[in-house]
Amino acid sequence: MSERIQQLLDQITQLEDELRTALNDQQFTMFYQVKGKRVEFEQSIKQTHLKFKRSFFRWLASRPQNLITGPIIYAMIIPLVITDLFISFYQLTCFPIYGIKKVRRSDYIVFDRQHLDYINFIEKFHCTYCAYGSGMITYISEIVARTEQYFCPIKHARKIVGSHARYARFLEFGEAENYQAKLEEYREALGKIQ
Repeated sequence: MSERIQQLLDQITQLEDELRTALNDQQFTMFYQVKGKRVEFEQSIKQTHLKFKRSFFRWLASRPQNLITGPIIYAMIIPLVITDLFISFYQLTCFPIYGIKKVRRSDYIVFDRQHLDYINFIEKFHCTYCAYGSGMITYISEIVARTEQYFCPIKHARKIVGSHARYARFLEFGEAENYQAKLEEYREALGKIQ
């Protein structure tokens, strides 16, 4: 990897860290605090939220297509749960053997939107489903990314769209010099992930 690319990757990592810190600090300007798994708003904000809440019937009247597509959307829970079981079993059994630090699902699957008083119970149900679905996909992506880093940390010859965060630091396609030594470095790094 060229020195310039390494510098850019380091800058990206630094900016991502700064962004996470700024987003975390923003909670104080939004008048809420995270206390463990609970989110608490100031009382005045909670009252304002309740003013914006739509009743179930008003919400349904504005979105009748939800009744038609709902069964199709919610049927996807079956493959999601099955995939969740298989990927979790895979990680539980194989990662310790290879010395790969396990992915914490709670870092990816977060249920906190039920603390929002401006959405009704159906919207909260939708939010729970979406939090599980999108969280599950990113959870799976990180497990697969760590697997790829262990077995095959080599970039593709063609540009790919939507690669995981680890991919940018992989070896260049065709970079054969010291491949085995570099592969061991990648593998050792997986046991030290924070």
